[in-house]
Amino acid sequence: MAKTLYTIYVIELSKRVFSENTKFRTANPQFNGVLQCLYVGQTSKTPKERFLQHKTGYRNKKGHKLSAQIVEKYGLYLRPSLYTHIDPFLTRAEALQAEEQIALELRREGYAVWFN
Repeated sequence: MAKTLYTIYVIELSKRVFSENTKFRTANPQFNGVLQCLYVGQTSKTPKERFLQHKTGYRNKKGHKLSAQIVEKYGLYLRPSLYTHIDPFLTRAEALQAEEQIALELRREGYAVWFN
């Protein structure tokens, strides 16, 4: 059986998220409106599959919502140019750490970014 790999993905969000979502705005005081608003996540699925889960409000068999509400409401499309250069990770823990590092790096570059 193949080992599960975890990949990072980036979704562009509507800029409405910045004006409508207080938590998003508070998390991104550096944002000047020039670049885009983004969501950074990690998944064991393909980025396309995970994006569709977000947009449809996916729930697991136990009924727990596994989609990010911010992506469900504001997600526009995947931004492969911001993540396809990142190699997959062998553990979820490594992917979660990389998710945070990449999100913070994108913030430093001037994007407004949300991650979990």
